[in-house]
Amino acid sequence: MTTFLIAFIVPMAIGLWAQHRVKSTFARNLQVPASHGMTGAEVARRVLDANGLHEVPIEETPGQLSDHYDPKNRSVHLSPDVYHGRSISSSAVGAHEVGHALQHAKSYSFFRFRSAMFPAVAFASQIWMLFLIGGIFLQITGFVLVAVALYSVAVLFQFVTLPVEFDASKRAKQQLRDLGLVGSSEAGGVNSVLKAASWTYVAGALAAIAMLLYYLSLLSNR
Repeated sequence: MTTFLIAFIVPMAIGLWAQHRVKSTFARNLQVPASHGMTGAEVARRVLDANGLHEVPIEETPGQLSDHYDPKNRSVHLSPDVYHGRSISSSAVGAHEVGHALQHAKSYSFFRFRSAMFPAVAFASQIWMLFLIGGIFLQITGFVLVAVALYSVAVLFQFVTLPVEFDASKRAKQQLRDLGLVGSSEAGGVNSVLKAASWTYVAGALAAIAMLLYYLSLLSNR
């Protein structure tokens, strides 16, 4: 019972708290107008151009908090609230996604490592559960071992993601400050939005490692 609580309930509670925090922090600062009067898309364009990345496009993507950088197409994708918004949240998130473009352009080591891992992670994520279920029902320990090994790849990916996201936020804050896009009175709002977003990745990593330990304990008991 204790193992179950550690592996499922605790990470789930942390994850729900992290999601609530990022949504509430984003919504609160979405109501705070940025003094520069620019949209999130305009802020992103300003930062990209200031760093010589004129060829990187900025596109609107549907959904809420669906913002991301696509390394395959070298493009920044912003949700409607960020793309059109003229708020502290819009500026913070827009600059954060451009932070990934800067990582790509400067060959940031963890960004390159995560990108190189992605095909293996995508493959492992699709089949590890099949090996786990097959190993349990067919009583084949080797299948369970393969499942745990494949899942470990996904766990490693979660942890590699942490420095990538933290560094992107660091770059975002520096760019906003250096370009004069955020005043001293607005820096706190930007920090709160980016810090809240980082907790979702921390929660994901904790949940992944908890699940891995749970599967390892099951394997050990077998």
